Parts: sequence; C-alpha cells; structure tokens
Amino acid sequence: MAEYLASIFGTEKDKVNCSFYFKIGACRHGDRCSRLHNKPTFSQTIVLLNLYRNPQNTAQTADGSHCHVSDVEVQEHYDNFFEEVFTELQEKYGEIEEMNVCDNLGDHLVGNVYVKFRREEDAERAVAELNNRWFNGQAVHAELSPVTDFRESCCRQYEMGECTRGGFCNFMHLRPISRNLRRQLYGRGPRRRSPPRSHTGHRPRERNRRRSPDHRHGRF
Repeated sequence: MAEYLASIFGTEKDKVNCSFYFKIGACRHGDRCSRLHNKPTFSQTIVLLNLYRNPQNTAQTADGSHCHVSDVEVQEHYDNFFEEVFTELQEKYGEIEEMNVCDNLGDHLVGNVYVKFRREEDAERAVAELNNRWFNGQAVHAELSPVTDFRESCCRQYEMGECTRGGFCNFMHLRPISRNLRRQLYGRGPRRRSPPRSHTGHRPRERNRRRSPDHRHGRF
C-alpha cells in the first residue's frame, strides 16, 4: 500500500494531495481546494507571486479605456524586467539555474515569477529576506515552491501555439525572453560558479551594468 501511495503522489489519481499544486505550485481553488497543498519546507525554487505586470493588460488612459501597447514594446518591457530581477537576485542570493515568468491571466498564476537556485540554502534565504521588501511599488510575496521540473508544469499546447484555453489555462504559459538576453544571462558555456563568500559571510557584489534609469522597474 505504501508503495502504491508513493507512486500516485501528486498525480490525478491522488485523492488527498492536489496534483495542480504539486506540478505548478499554485491552484485556482486556493484555500478552498478539497485536496491538500503540501508546501515544501526546503526547495531550490521560490515563487514571487503576481510580480510581473504585462503592460498590455494594465495600460489604461484617464477615461479607463485601454492603451495600445505594441508587441515590440511589451517584449522590451519584459526583457528589462527579467534582467532586473534575475541580476539582482543572483547578485544578492546566489547562482540561478532557471527563472520563468507566467503570462497566464488566472489570479493564481498571473505574473508569478519562479526562480530556481542552484542551492536550497540560497532559496531559503531569499524567501526570508524578500518578504520584507517592495518591488516597483508593490509588496513582494515570496514562498518556497514544489516546482523543480518545469517541463511538467508547462502547457505544451501553448508552446506550440495551439492552447485553446488562452490565458486562463491551468498550466504555465511561460513568456520567453529574447535570444540575446538569454545568451547574456545564461551564456553558452559552463555556468559560472557562485561568487565565494567573504570572511564576513557576504558575497562580493559584482559591478553593475550601465542601464538607463528608464529601464529600472524597481529594487528589492
């Protein structure tokens, strides 16, 4: 029996634990879900809830009507946001293996930023410190996430441009960054090692890249 329960844990056959929370770290039913949301006590991955705001969904004029924001402007805005968050988190907390941002519209997924660190200790420290911070005028809500394999949490139909559920799909619609930015942040060769800690226990801060103040979304 124990082996059977272990084999179905977090799957649709599991009548006790929520499969959606296990796979994507979020559930549209929230606290009203009839199944358990087992929040991890340790993980390499953290989630910053509802942090990214797509300007195509939020831009409005004074009379309440929506402004038109081109796809090029949206991509530039997104790349700037992604670089800002990725760079600051890696400099402050440790090496990032993967960072993904949801472009879904459902309340439980909209704007969620998932950051997978190389070390669980870095993820734990990031959650502890980020929950006392603000970013771009909003309080940061961070927690450890059970998601470590994003292949299981992503909508494959969306990746092929065939998802019929649109932004309200219950699987992650991960917004891609530009190819140049991906090459810049992740590189083509072996990943760099985390900066060594000094005798004070702090990581030496890397030299900041020069960016226009207009590209600043916020500081943690």
